[in-house]
Amino acid sequence: MAKVVVGLSGGVDSSVAAWLLKEQGHEVIGLFMRNWHDTTGTLEGDCPWYDDQLFAELVAKRLDIPFHYVDLSEQYRERVVEYMFAEYERGRTPNPDVLCNREIKFDVFLREALKLGAEYVATGHYCRKGEQEVGGRTVYSLLAGTDGNKDQSYFLCQLTQEQLRYALFPIGHLTKPEVRKIAEEQKLATAKRKDSQGICFVGKVDLPVFLQQKLSARKGNIHEILPTWPKYERYNADTTLEGMARPYSYTVRDGKKIGEHNGAHFYTIGQRKGLGIGGRKQSLFIIGTDVATNTIYVGEGDTHPGLYRRALKVESQELHWIEPSERLAVGEQRRFEVRIRYRQPLQNATMYMQEDGAYILFDTPQRGIAAGQFVAWYDGDKVVGSGVISA
Repeated sequence: MAKVVVGLSGGVDSSVAAWLLKEQGHEVIGLFMRNWHDTTGTLEGDCPWYDDQLFAELVAKRLDIPFHYVDLSEQYRERVVEYMFAEYERGRTPNPDVLCNREIKFDVFLREALKLGAEYVATGHYCRKGEQEVGGRTVYSLLAGTDGNKDQSYFLCQLTQEQLRYALFPIGHLTKPEVRKIAEEQKLATAKRKDSQGICFVGKVDLPVFLQQKLSARKGNIHEILPTWPKYERYNADTTLEGMARPYSYTVRDGKKIGEHNGAHFYTIGQRKGLGIGGRKQSLFIIGTDVATNTIYVGEGDTHPGLYRRALKVESQELHWIEPSERLAVGEQRRFEVRIRYRQPLQNATMYMQEDGAYILFDTPQRGIAAGQFVAWYDGDKVVGSGVISA
């Protein structure tokens, strides 16, 4: 049996992960990490970090395992929050949860766990780990969780072989109701606790208020683009990979001003809320942002052509392969199942590797593709790789 440090978060998933490992005979240590102090923009009613720590301690006491605490807020701000601010400032849409797993949970936190003598680090993620011997070495794979409604493999799509080597996902074969049932049977304090939501370790936030810590509010104009905009035909006529992956580019002359906003960097493609414009038969959706001119472009209805694109691009330096030997060579192409956001059903697509990066061409146009998002590609239930969408 092994010495395993469990990242006790104060939630039910990590609590049950710790119980399962102890049941299996491992030497289990609970480690709680505090990653955020500031409450700017946090919505009222969101559980603050001290509640999380209290619940984590109660679980450790119930399981009779050692409990430790570590403050990683400085590293979290540097590696995750500053990145998030920088991306929004550029008019891009980052995913801090993916960064948090790559940079904090399976890097800084992992190193803290190793200081405690850990042989493995376990989390309450709904995903699984596979391993096999290939050419005399062990190759690790990241697999989707059994519970399709809770599968969190997308959030871990940037992990490396070295990080997976140390990782354990004890609840990956269970469904959420099964996890809740175990927690109730074992009388764990977290059994009925609500799942956390919002930004990893920050919680639910009013995003514009949160971002205003670094990004100033700036009045700008909202312009509406009609679905009959003639340039859509021109875009659709370009069937090269570069053309299909190119985002729509609007100018203020392409649409009529219908309102004002407080800063283009607070909005993202596909967003519906926060525009403050009513009186329409259908909702208005953001179809373009321009931080240089501080302009937002919107379209009416969820079938508006500006919401959908056929392809996306990932620059070469942003491509990540969980097992590097599976990387496609320039000129190669391969079928994958792909998602661009958590819980999105997997979409059939073909990846084409070119000198300047990978192009992913979907079988059906995708809604809300935005630069800065992570795209992950799968082979069955195995995450093969991921990357940041450049366009």
